[in-house]
Amino acid sequence: MPYLQLDVNGRHPAAKKRELATRLASAYAERMDADIRRITVAVREAGEGGIWRMIDGEPAPVSMLMCDIRRGRPAEQRLALAECLIAVCADTLGLDPMRINVEFTQHAGDEMVHPALGGTSPEWSPPGE
Repeated sequence: MPYLQLDVNGRHPAAKKRELATRLASAYAERMDADIRRITVAVREAGEGGIWRMIDGEPAPVSMLMCDIRRGRPAEQRLALAECLIAVCADTLGLDPMRINVEFTQHAGDEMVHPALGGTSPEWSPPGE
């Protein structure tokens, strides 16, 4: 944990997806005070016309970023992260920032296992606690 999953229309070169993964993981680690080795990024390409949202009464192509994270961070911190992640997705892949939604699903640390890092994730606590 965390697991950042971006669903996009169309196709993007592997080099761009790699750059996006690097930038998203770095932004997350910095803003959420997280171990970057625990962050997984997925870019799921739904193909042309694969993801839609109703905008002004009509279906419009959009992107969706799902963030499975450890629970405990304040709403303000999550909002600041979401704004940063949207900017990274827009800058790296050329996505319309007004058409990227971000959703957070929060979990206890023991709901994710990282064998290479010794097992389950610790519970989150503010830095210095």
